[in-house]
Amino acid sequence: MVDVDIRGFFDNIDHSLMMHAVRKHTDCSWVLLYVERWLKAPVQAGDGSPEARDRGTPQGGVISPLLANIFLHHVFDTWMATEFPGCPFERYADDVVIHCRTEAEAQKVKLAVEQRLKHCRLEAHPEKTRLVYCHDSNRRRPYPAIQFDFLGYGFRPRSAHNRRCDEYFTSFAPAISRKAMRVIAQTVRRWRLHMASDKELADLSRMFNKHIRGWVNYYGRYYPSALHRTFDCINRRLVRWVMKKYKRFRGHQRRATQWLRRIAREQPTLFAHWGLGFVP
Repeated sequence: MVDVDIRGFFDNIDHSLMMHAVRKHTDCSWVLLYVERWLKAPVQAGDGSPEARDRGTPQGGVISPLLANIFLHHVFDTWMATEFPGCPFERYADDVVIHCRTEAEAQKVKLAVEQRLKHCRLEAHPEKTRLVYCHDSNRRRPYPAIQFDFLGYGFRPRSAHNRRCDEYFTSFAPAISRKAMRVIAQTVRRWRLHMASDKELADLSRMFNKHIRGWVNYYGRYYPSALHRTFDCINRRLVRWVMKKYKRFRGHQRRATQWLRRIAREQPTLFAHWGLGFVP
């Protein structure tokens, strides 16, 4: 497959091409007027001075994702459907993966995409745009790149179990990516839940369980066992909370862990990851 990365996409969109794409969807004069004004509005620098913009859309702007999708729909989606109808692809904003049957086809698609982006005044990142070989038990040839990340998932060779013949094999499967795991760990550290000794366990559940449930629902869809290390950091902080909250557990990590494990088994819905079996 081809892993496509567009260098500085939001900062380098050509305004004239963007307006050409928008006009394909509306001829309303006031919509076109305000979109063009918004694109060309200057940015205020840190010292208060205005900086003129002749390209790009501000990252974080509420309409930037919509305009980016309109732009890439014409630059990439419709072009791919015409030039390479046999190569399915997924695109989310400027993140793109393209599936190919052979290495030769992938090389051809990669070169064509780079030329297409250049024609539309964009650039494919020379290092991050690459070919990836989907290595598994049926595809075993050596290749420099055998994994990639897409939308928070890491796709790479993983061990899988065939229940019919009770054998293990290698599958090319998605699971939570290492980058997403680091982001979750940083978020949990910012919670400082182990310091909230003035709260009860039910209070911590109301405060943080909605975030945990979101991670479970999204990243637990495929290969949920990969979440063990992610949710272990939450359990460790809950154990530290128990040790700070109750005097009888101070200095007794094992007893605190056993007590929290008993609570997890009695109330598995208190925290979303407990329901998946990720208990202290």
